[in-house]
This record gives sequence, C-alpha cells and structure tokens, in this order.
Amino acid sequence: MSTFDDPHAEIREEVRKLCARFPGEYWRKLDRERGYPTEFVRALTEAGYLSVLIPEEYGGSGLGLSAAAAILETIQAEGCNGAACHAQMYIMGTILRHGSDAQKRRYLPAIARGELRLQAFGVTEPTSGTDTTALRTFARRDGDRYIGNGQKIWTSRAEHSDLMLLLARTTPREQTAKRTEGLSTFIVDMRAALGHGLTIRPIRTMMNHNTCEVFFDEMAVPAENLVGEEGRGFRYVLDGMNAERLLIAAECIGDAKWFTAKSTAYANSRVLFGRPIGQNQGVQFPIARAYAQMRAAELMVREGCARFEAGLPCGEQANMAKLLSAEASWAAAEACVQTHGGFGFAEDYDVERKFRETRLYQVAPISTNLILSYIAEHVLGLPRSY
Repeated sequence: MSTFDDPHAEIREEVRKLCARFPGEYWRKLDRERGYPTEFVRALTEAGYLSVLIPEEYGGSGLGLSAAAAILETIQAEGCNGAACHAQMYIMGTILRHGSDAQKRRYLPAIARGELRLQAFGVTEPTSGTDTTALRTFARRDGDRYIGNGQKIWTSRAEHSDLMLLLARTTPREQTAKRTEGLSTFIVDMRAALGHGLTIRPIRTMMNHNTCEVFFDEMAVPAENLVGEEGRGFRYVLDGMNAERLLIAAECIGDAKWFTAKSTAYANSRVLFGRPIGQNQGVQFPIARAYAQMRAAELMVREGCARFEAGLPCGEQANMAKLLSAEASWAAAEACVQTHGGFGFAEDYDVERKFRETRLYQVAPISTNLILSYIAEHVLGLPRSY
C-alpha cells in the first residue's frame, strides 16, 4: 500500500513467505486450545528474525529497530500474531545498552541460536499497575546473590521463556530521594528458579495471549545477573519501554493493514441489492478513514524508529506512535466487523480473533490515557496530572 522506498522490502517479502506456512486455521486452532504457537516461533527463530537486533559478533543480524518493526508489522499484516515472541526484540534493548560484556557473551549467542528464549518482562504488579515506581517486589543483597520476594502480573509468555528481565526494588522507596531511584534490573534464569522460589500461574483472557501471574518467594538470583548498576534499573527499562511501544505500534500498523485488506476484499465481492456493498459510501468511508489514520500513524512509527536508532530521545515519538497506531488498528477493526456484518463474528473469517487481539493495545503495554498524560506533561508543559 505504501509507495516509499522501503529499505526492508526484502525482509518483508521473506516474512510473508514464512507466514504463508501458518494460515488462519493454525491460529484458530491455537485460539480454541489457548495454545502457544511453538512451530511459528521456532520458524521465526530458525530464520533469524528474532535475533535481528543482536549484533553480528554475538550471532545476530545486527540490524536496527526499524528492521524489527518491519518484521512484526508484516507478521500482523499477514494474519499471524507476533505477540507470541515480540518481547525478545524489545527486551533486547536493555541488555544491549546496559548489560555487561560477560552477560552479552553468556546469553546473546544462545538466544541468537534459538537455544534460549528471552520472552518474559517482569515489571507490572497487581497493586501498582502502570505506576512502575510503586512496585513492591524486593530483592535484597545476600552475599553473591540477591533474594527476591514479590509478585508480577500480566507477565506474558512466562511459561514459554527461559529468561526473564525483572525489575525489582533494591532500596526501600522511603529511603530514596526520587521515586525512580532504588530500582534494579536482573536477568532471571527461569529454568533454575522454577520450583525454587518461582511460581507461574496462567491467566485466561479474552484473547490467546499466554499471560501469567508470577510469584517470587525467596528466589535467588546471582549478583552477576544484575544489569548495570544497582538502583538505576528504572532508567535501563525505559530504553526497553520505548522500543516496546514502537514495535507494538508497528504491530498495530500491520493489524490495520490486515483489516483494511480484508474489508476491501469483502466489500468488493459481497453483492446485495444488485451491487457490491463497497459501492455504498456508508461502507466505503469508515474503511477509507481508518486507512488514512493508519498511514499517518505509520509515519510516526518510522520517525520514532529512526530516532531510536540514532540514539536520540524518542519518548515523545514512541508514545504517540503507540497511541495513534492502536487507534488506527481499532478503527480498521471496527470497520472490518461492520463491513462483514454477521460474518465478522464467524470464527472462520478470522476477523473476530484479530478484533480481540488488536483491542488489547488500547490498554497494554500502556493505556491511551497515560500516553495522553505523558504528552500533556512532557511535551506540552502542562501540570502533572498524577
């Protein structure tokens, strides 16, 4: 649909070919069973797409965030679901920018080879939600290890990951000058911790998202798994959050493209009262408006990725890209259901599945209201609202 010179056109074409091996029936079956797309994730891993951000010296492709965005966008545009594995891309930013050489040598080559999965991001808690600095999970230093206690929620893919990037408080909040201080980031080997202080409990949701509650009860983490300096973890995680928002925005762009293609195809082929329903402006206009929204949001995703790759501040662009893309995908989803009428609710058309999946991004990983608060305060200079 786009006419710009796409530097990742070849990657997109290869991803399309891979996705063709996983048609709608594959995803419908997983949706019914609440299963994990192991074969799909394995295929992406073997093709090198999940290691695209890992430097070549560690066995990856060494490409930028825009390449990762192109991969995830294409996955969604082809009717598949990148949420099964997208965390491995956006978590990577924290380790690449702030991890030690020893941590990179230990983990990155194995991740690139597909021997390890880095899929779990332990940040959100039941009592604090998106107020990250109020989290209660605490890790105390005990010799050459930290002992963690607490709980995380909405930790997606925890059952299907070998490693978790965990944010925990290491200094009590009342002992810090700023609420963003005293938080630390750890690489948790979930294989060693499971059953030894780590418990995982799946949460059933309206979409097949493989999300969980995670409990820590005197869980030991080697001190060498601390990322960067103790107490500075919140800043490290912010890098991952900007990457996360840009990559999920790219997924929403892909969803919007899928919905629009589905809508236009059906509107052209469905004939009622002797004419295709797409001839009616009442059908045309919502599809056209959603398409325009998507194209505008796509530009913001591109700008955000470019700034991220250049090492420039990109919080404004990442947040607005997430907001605009999520709204565009939802508008396209609404138009698609309305265009299909009753068939939009039929499982075999895949519309209702994708409809449920894309609705998530109005809420996660950050809600649209919090993004608006961020823009108001940090971009427009309005008083802090929370």
